[in-house]
Amino acid sequence: MGTREEEPECDPNYSGGCVPIASDVDCAGGSGNGPGYVDGVVRVVGTDIYDLDRDNDGYGCD
Repeated sequence: MGTREEEPECDPNYSGGCVPIASDVDCAGGSGNGPGYVDGVVRVVGTDIYDLDRDNDGYGCD
């Protein structure tokens, strides 16, 4: 059997894209320093633990 790359674990507090589970996550292209990054807009469906939704409209990295 061949080896398979593991899918990254995604934080269940967000939908519409994969927010990696990391010590800190920032929006790609922003001023944050990671180590995790989100590429594109995600919807906050739980607690916004990474503070991606700065304007509190329910969407992060928009």
